[in-house]
Amino acid sequence: MLKILTAAALASTLMTGLASAAEKKVNLAYVEWSDAVVATNLLAETLKGKGYDVTLTPLPAAAMWQAVATGEADAMVAAWLPATHAAYYAKLKNQIDLVGPNVQGAKIGWAVPAYVDISSVEDLKTKGGEVGNKVIGIDPGAGLMQASEKAIKDYDLSSVNLVDGSDATMTAALKDAIDRKEPIVVTTWTPHWMFGRWDLKYLADPKGSFGGEETVNTVARKGLATDMPEVHKILTNFKLSLDDEQKLMLQNEQKGTDPAATAKAWIAANPDKVAAWTK
Repeated sequence: MLKILTAAALASTLMTGLASAAEKKVNLAYVEWSDAVVATNLLAETLKGKGYDVTLTPLPAAAMWQAVATGEADAMVAAWLPATHAAYYAKLKNQIDLVGPNVQGAKIGWAVPAYVDISSVEDLKTKGGEVGNKVIGIDPGAGLMQASEKAIKDYDLSSVNLVDGSDATMTAALKDAIDRKEPIVVTTWTPHWMFGRWDLKYLADPKGSFGGEETVNTVARKGLATDMPEVHKILTNFKLSLDDEQKLMLQNEQKGTDPAATAKAWIAANPDKVAAWTK
């Protein structure tokens, strides 16, 4: 009988340990945009500092939302609202927990180098030929690309071609054009490191195709607040300034630093800010 009780106690201890270990695992989904990479790594390193085993899963924007909605991912910090990701939110709002903004003052649109003599989206109707009738875009599923397609219709830019790509291919094309002092129009957003590296200007959008000021939001899976209250509290407290995020984005780009290493260094240098997230 003693052996049976001992074995039962051991099994119970092992099961408790396994359950405890499972409760310390967090999966963060993110889209491979420069700002999302910075924010996700900062959150991941903060959670690791609290003893969590954190997995980072890169996905296209639509799949990122879907992963949180289905519970395959615990959270993400790259939900642009109210406009850019409006379609994703409208479809999945009853399946996710919208925790709230982590960055204020975000925006999307089209931009050109300061030396380009184009100041408004509507200018492309007559000056599109100067940029090869092309707008260099990012991944085709992004809300920014949907807004760009809307802008083409709103401004009747039937001769302008929106070129699919990625954040990396878009910025590479921009760098090449600037190095050659050639005109180019790119899809972009704030926060982004490109504004710290080059002298750029947003094109005016009088028709409002790209919406107004936005926030970047944290979204969690349903039930996370109950299952992992400490994680949910950190998600609630997690806030970044545009200035801090853009500096880290530029550092990752210019120095080629590993985003996790950049995040660790920033966390070590900013204990008060991190304390506000983990209080």
